[in-house]
Amino acid sequence: MSEIHSTAVVHPRAELGAGGRVGPYVVIEADVVIGADCEIGAHAVVKRFTTLGARNRVFEHATLGGEPQDVKFKGEASQLVIGDDNLIREYVTLHRASGAGAATRIGSRNFLMIGVHVAHNCEIGDDIICANDVALAGHIRIEDHAFLSNNVGCHQFIRIGRYAMVGGKSKIVQDVLPFFTTDGNPARVRGLNTVGLRRAGFDADARRHLKRAYQLLFRAGLPLAVALAELEQLDDEHVRHLVNFIHNSKRGFTRAGRGEREGVEETINI
Repeated sequence: MSEIHSTAVVHPRAELGAGGRVGPYVVIEADVVIGADCEIGAHAVVKRFTTLGARNRVFEHATLGGEPQDVKFKGEASQLVIGDDNLIREYVTLHRASGAGAATRIGSRNFLMIGVHVAHNCEIGDDIICANDVALAGHIRIEDHAFLSNNVGCHQFIRIGRYAMVGGKSKIVQDVLPFFTTDGNPARVRGLNTVGLRRAGFDADARRHLKRAYQLLFRAGLPLAVALAELEQLDDEHVRHLVNFIHNSKRGFTRAGRGEREGVEETINI
């Protein structure tokens, strides 16, 4: 059984796993499932249709499973599904999906810092860090191991690739390429996320191939189709992922600034 503070309000139709703790003045609504060894901090609210895996830590005043801020939402049953081992800090808001049976999904081992907002129908992978006050609009997809610095604002339907680094206060309105550092307002690709890749254990060959990919896309002055054809010749799984990410882009992707190479934006439009 979980340890529940006497001032907490837990609906009898909520399911709490063993070994957890529910702090003072917490509210847990009906149709909530919380896995084993979770800790829910004081004044946090876990609303209906929310599912948490094991060993999550939810800090004070966070709100999980709120109704989506979507004018199309009509009160239908939808879900917020959260994996294991996440740190969800103070005042984080995670909304359930818009659309009957749909789900907002948060993976495992993510660190969502103070004031992060994840809107309806987002899909957040694993091992992601969102610093203070990151704001994700609806239907955003973030691949594993991305890092979003403080106050990053993201437009609905964009994607952020794996091992991407996004600089503080960046305005993101197009897809953010994996493995690169993107920064600014308007946002621009600044180079390879070298420090992040090295820390993640990417070997020298992998980093060299990705650096070559950056050069072909943003320094060589090539049309996008030609650059992608060149990249497809590189025998590297990460470059293949980059190429597929670009091919699957529906909103276009963030380019390098003119400071990187004069006129490069005109050579790689899609």
